[in-house]
Amino acid sequence: MLNTLLILLIFQTMGEGLVYLFSLPIPGPVIGMLLLLVFLIMKKNMAAQLAPSSSQLLSNMALLFVPACVGISVHVHRIAEEWLPIVVALVISTVVSIVVTALVISKLKRKVPE
Repeated sequence: MLNTLLILLIFQTMGEGLVYLFSLPIPGPVIGMLLLLVFLIMKKNMAAQLAPSSSQLLSNMALLFVPACVGISVHVHRIAEEWLPIVVALVISTVVSIVVTALVISKLKRKVPE
């Protein structure tokens, strides 16, 4: 479990470092996940090694939402003032995500022989 956490934190730190170094407008953890994806594609055996501990982390994922909930409760007055842009952004991003996912799945289904 510690090795898995260490690997995940290393990639997150690398992502944060790249964002800081190049002033990227993308969150560091997203860059870190992309780096981790490339790493796992290159070293296929690492995915199997990380899977058991990653499953444990995912089973306790609710704990990771506590900081977000605290942030929402701290800024509830700001959310109340700017609710319309927030709702519009949430609806548009949800629709775009669904459409992109559907397009990717349909293209992948065409490539895979049945």
